[in-house]
Amino acid sequence: MKQKPIFIKKNSFDVEPFSTQKLEHSLLRSGASEEEIENIISKIQTEIYDGISSIEIYKKVFAYLKKSNRTSASRYSLKRAIFDLGPTGYPFERLVAALLREKGFKTSVSVILNGECVTHEIDVLAEKEGSVYAIECKFHSDANAVSNVKIPLYINSRFLDIQKQWNTNSKNTTHLKQGWLVTNTRFTIDAINYAKCVGLTLLSWDYPLNNGIKDNIDSFDLYPITTLINLSKDEKTTLISKDIILVKELYENKIVLEKMQITSDRIVKILNEVKELYKI
Repeated sequence: MKQKPIFIKKNSFDVEPFSTQKLEHSLLRSGASEEEIENIISKIQTEIYDGISSIEIYKKVFAYLKKSNRTSASRYSLKRAIFDLGPTGYPFERLVAALLREKGFKTSVSVILNGECVTHEIDVLAEKEGSVYAIECKFHSDANAVSNVKIPLYINSRFLDIQKQWNTNSKNTTHLKQGWLVTNTRFTIDAINYAKCVGLTLLSWDYPLNNGIKDNIDSFDLYPITTLINLSKDEKTTLISKDIILVKELYENKIVLEKMQITSDRIVKILNEVKELYKI
């Protein structure tokens, strides 16, 4: 007899049937072994029930993975780690700028530009091959938050104001080509359709398909320090306050761990985790 599906509550308050295939895919992407994945799925299947939240499942999976493979647990926690970059949006802007540099862009963060009508602060300004892109980053601390159509409407109007001023200024040797909107959560369908219509590039956790934030971070190993299991919450906050946002940056500034009076044994553990994530 076919087993009755178990329905789980998503962050958006929607419900969907629990999928072992989706869980397996997430664990594979984290780098877990086939044996680890099989063991975790078999345990989770005995513990879930109708109405369980996706957050509760995440916590259970993370706990099991942390016991068997701490590096994979760090990668598995990426979505939560990006939320932990808050409460301000600046660390997220730095992460977006770093991703763009990996793609060959020159970037600047928090740039003031004159528009035809008013002055605007641009979160990230990116330039490549003579074309410039004005990028607005919408960071959300709430996993349920989505960017509706009002956000790209507003961002596109700002971009058009800046574009008129930039491209008519004889001192500029580059062309302000396009506006971008980046968020760590999701866009509504109307927001996506509007952006397509006006030529605004969108980037979210999982959009575009197979080229969202998660895919890009995994591709370039640009993990935020908030993924590190061997750091405490307070230590992560301290590092972010020192403008160390990425695992890569922590590796390049190891001395900061000593200055934070972290014991040598813990520093070794932290740096071993860093090396695994950064694939050094």
